[in-house]
Amino acid sequence: MSPSRMSRPDESPTARALLLLELLQNNPGITADRLAGRLSVSERAARRYIGILREAGIPVESTRGPYGGYRLGRGLRLPPLMFTPTEALGLVMAVLDGHHDAADPSGPVGGALGKLLRALPEPVAHPAEAVRKVSARGGPDAASRPDPDTTAALVQAAAAHRRLRLGYRLGSRGERTMEVDPWAVVVHHGRWYLLCWSHTRDARRVLRVDRVTTVTTLPDIFEPPTGLRPVETLEEHLSQGWTYEVEIVIEAPVALVTEWLPRSLGRHEPIDDGTTRLLATTDEPDWYAQQLTAIRAPFRIVGPRELREAVRALGRRLTEAAEGMASDATFD
Repeated sequence: MSPSRMSRPDESPTARALLLLELLQNNPGITADRLAGRLSVSERAARRYIGILREAGIPVESTRGPYGGYRLGRGLRLPPLMFTPTEALGLVMAVLDGHHDAADPSGPVGGALGKLLRALPEPVAHPAEAVRKVSARGGPDAASRPDPDTTAALVQAAAAHRRLRLGYRLGSRGERTMEVDPWAVVVHHGRWYLLCWSHTRDARRVLRVDRVTTVTTLPDIFEPPTGLRPVETLEEHLSQGWTYEVEIVIEAPVALVTEWLPRSLGRHEPIDDGTTRLLATTDEPDWYAQQLTAIRAPFRIVGPRELREAVRALGRRLTEAAEGMASDATFD
């Protein structure tokens, strides 16, 4: 420290304590007599200022012996954070995969992530902060995470209401170019989706972000649907467009049905205060029949016939399993 920064007799104890903190930061292991000399006070006074810092919650550690001294404990400050934009985006996406509350600054995960982003330079933090606000539902599955830069471009275009031209991979059918209004990016059980309006098909579409190959921002501006609820809209979309049309009447209010069945299993329509209609489509009646076991009230399958048969077959298997357990129990 330069002579101009040394303590003066008229400085307050608080000012000396702050100077002491600076000395500890810049000189780990500094001794009490050196602290006293730099502050122009006695060793006893220097130790008193150490106590002031400790009372303020600043961890100051001391080591006895000929090589002893004072140093700041761990947890006071982080080393400089150096991330590339792609690294920062990848970190945020990994957190979102496992913690759908990462966007909530009041929670422990969201709060910690916010502190990290505030420590990053603006060009790095801005796209990562945009991705952090993605709507999410459920925990991760085995799905592959999409490219971070592609994801950030989609999220920022959605926030700015900018139309996009996308290259989209169709599996064995090759690749398609389409123009879309990106409404929202949603994480659903570990899979990243783009909820959008396709001008190529003139219809609402849900695209998998990991299949987007190119993103070009266009000059056109769009207005998203009023009152859009991205997660609910995505789930309803995922339940439609399959081979068999499902209609089920459940003897329970719609609020309870929503607790039992996710919207990805169908649209919940109240018939009256105590009855709900479930409308959906499926390609797998056997699988859909298993999902219906979550319903905790009487229900009636209006259609299709294939689902009724799948439920009957599932019921027989469960009954046979229960009777087998009862039979085994007689030998206890």
